Order: sequence, then structure tokens, then C-alpha cells
Amino acid sequence: MSAAAPPRARSRGRDETAAGACGEPRRFRFPVRVYYEDTDAAGVVYYGNYLKFMERARTEWLEALGFPLAAFEREHGVTFAVHRAEIDFLQPARLNDRLTVSVEALDRGASRLVLAQRVDRDATVLARARITLACLDPLRWRPSRIPPALARALPTG
Repeated sequence: MSAAAPPRARSRGRDETAAGACGEPRRFRFPVRVYYEDTDAAGVVYYGNYLKFMERARTEWLEALGFPLAAFEREHGVTFAVHRAEIDFLQPARLNDRLTVSVEALDRGASRLVLAQRVDRDATVLARARITLACLDPLRWRPSRIPPALARALPTG
């Protein structure tokens, strides 16, 4: 996960799914508004922009967990990169739509994190994805263990 530009309309995400008794993962939600620049010639959100929306939500999710991305990467000497992205595009988003992008940790290994992400408009799921992040040493560009502080905040795999 690279450091993405902050969203134009700053709005804090919301953690709306309470953790279960067994420490179930939480779903973080982040609001996004569709701008003209996000759409293609057909007037719908260009498919690549869903990845940008998801990137913003992941960055805000980490911040909400107490790990501001840039500071975290500097302090721990790691970076995150998307290793795999599986996305289903179900319905189009259009100009001025107000969307909700969610993040939910599914699994983690020593140096990887698997997330479920969705883009919703009200009760309609527009896109859903399974994103696998690799934690890397940015100097050698090799896998690195997820720092313990973050690992404790995530589900075990």
C-alpha cells in the first residue's frame, strides 16, 4: 500500500461493526464522493478509480487503528505493497454518488495481510475485492515481518 494522496473531502471513517466476543475483525467504513474526474466517457466511474478509493480507505483504516501510514512506515522501516487484487465490478457508480468504501481484515501471516473491501452506494454493493498486501523492507524490497504493534491489532492467520 503506497502513501496515497488524501481525499479531497476530509471525513473520518467509521468503525460500524462491533467486534464479536471472539475478537472478530471489524469493518471500517470510509465515505467517498464521485467527482467528474473519476468518471469515463460513459459517465460512470472508471474501473481503475475503484482501486484508488480502496487505497484511500486502507490508509484511513490504518490511521483509525492508530497507525498513521507515513509515520508508521518511517518508524518501523517497512512499507506495504499490493501483492494481489481480486475485484468484482457489480454495478456502476456515477458522478456525485456518495459511496462508502469498507475495509475488513480477513487474515494475516508474518508478512502479509488479506483484506476484504467493498464499495457501496446506500444498500447496493457496486464492487467487492479481496486485497493481499505484502509488508516489505523498502531498502531490499523483500518481505518483512508485520511490526508487532500492528500485528496485535489485526486478526491472526
